[in-house]
Amino acid sequence: MSSVRLTVHDAFALGSIDRRLLGGFLEHMGRAVYTGIYEPGHPTADEDGFREDVLGLVRELGPTIVRYPGGNFVSAYDWEDGVGPLEERPVRLDLAWRSRESNRFGLNEFAAWCRKADVDMMLAVNLGTRGVDAARNLVEYCNHPGGTFWSDLRKQHGAAEPHGVKVWCLGNEQDAPWQIGHKTAHEYGRAALEAAKAMRRVDPGIELAACGSSNSRMPTFGSWEATVLEETYEAVDYITLHNYYEDVEGDLPSFLASSDSMDDFIRTVVGTCDHVKGKLHSAKTMNLSFDEWNVWHQTEFHRGDDTRVPWRDAPELAEDVYSVAEAVVVGTLLISLLNHSDRVRMGCLAQLVNVIAPITTEPGGTAWRQTTYFPFADVTAGARGRALRVEVDSPRHPTGKYGEVDSVVAAATHDEVSGELVLFVANRSTDVAVPLELELAGSLAGHTALRHRVLQDADPGATNTARQPDAVRPRDVPVNGPIRLEPVSWNVVRCARRPA
Repeated sequence: MSSVRLTVHDAFALGSIDRRLLGGFLEHMGRAVYTGIYEPGHPTADEDGFREDVLGLVRELGPTIVRYPGGNFVSAYDWEDGVGPLEERPVRLDLAWRSRESNRFGLNEFAAWCRKADVDMMLAVNLGTRGVDAARNLVEYCNHPGGTFWSDLRKQHGAAEPHGVKVWCLGNEQDAPWQIGHKTAHEYGRAALEAAKAMRRVDPGIELAACGSSNSRMPTFGSWEATVLEETYEAVDYITLHNYYEDVEGDLPSFLASSDSMDDFIRTVVGTCDHVKGKLHSAKTMNLSFDEWNVWHQTEFHRGDDTRVPWRDAPELAEDVYSVAEAVVVGTLLISLLNHSDRVRMGCLAQLVNVIAPITTEPGGTAWRQTTYFPFADVTAGARGRALRVEVDSPRHPTGKYGEVDSVVAAATHDEVSGELVLFVANRSTDVAVPLELELAGSLAGHTALRHRVLQDADPGATNTARQPDAVRPRDVPVNGPIRLEPVSWNVVRCARRPA
């Protein structure tokens, strides 16, 4: 049995981790909001109608920032519909997900929910059907202290203090033909630039993200980023990336290697950013926000024609049930983000509740953790301080889609305050277990593995359900000899100086 060696030296740091890398996403899609986080009358509902069982699971999951309200939803959304007295809010047709939107949950409810969930807000503005005026008014409503029309209206709506929203997305997937208000790269770049200028004049301290491609398979991928950045480079702080991964053909080895595709995607966008930086003779380095990523059974989701479906209230949409193998893939995608955290400074797991989510609920009933909950919670709990480069000497195996790949991938973080080194490791082999060897150098030379936590099952297709919510859970494995990485497994190894 071949082994894998991980070599880590504290001098080889990628940089400090921006904790906003570990964010989530909440869109008005399906049951993400209604009967997801918000369900007045639920046995656990608080005075604001928020499900406290879900709030507890979100706090435990640990996202640091949550993007809202979309997503495709935002491209035809009038934010004013979601503020003010509930009885005065209009019911609208949501063109993105063919739903009726009651607007019972809106901006101020989201702000209150974020405070209770202990997360920061990331807001998207509508650059599909709207533009500069609505965007600047929204910033004024959210962030201006008072004495103006929009800030005083916020106060009238019960939010005396500004929300202080730091991060703003300039639209959503404007390259996509399915998007309401779809634009060419030049059209979008001009719209984003003008919105950015107005929004910063209202609040100079905000951070702005321009839309990159909807995914790396779009025919305009690469040229879209270059054109948008040439228009907006000095006005924005981030370019966004979106991508979802699935096992379309029942090819588990290829699916487990999905993070290799994410790595290539990130490297390509970084190269495009740096090309534009050079072309514009700019001193500024553009960072990335991977603000939509996950495993999603998209092929099945898009198989039907939803234009013939009746208009519905909070329909069940994209409520994928996730397996152990899919949890391992989510773990590898987190490893990829950590290993690119010098440039990918923000990220959002899409989504948070019910819709392709780590948390699932029953209306009026229970809530439970999906398998994908655990790797995300492990990283939010363990990734502190700096991301370190990991040299991985791994066995390799063939895949149909990506050729030969490393069986094991890993990331490392080092908390200089506590001294703890945390290794996040996934074995992507479907049938071979490997022992793990650690070579720790520099100030880490005296460290040793003290704890090993693993998510794995004899059946990689095992799932959690409402009836069996704990069928799959991580387990702690005693560290009293070589660490064994089981096939199709997610592993967290915590290292520190052994107590005297």
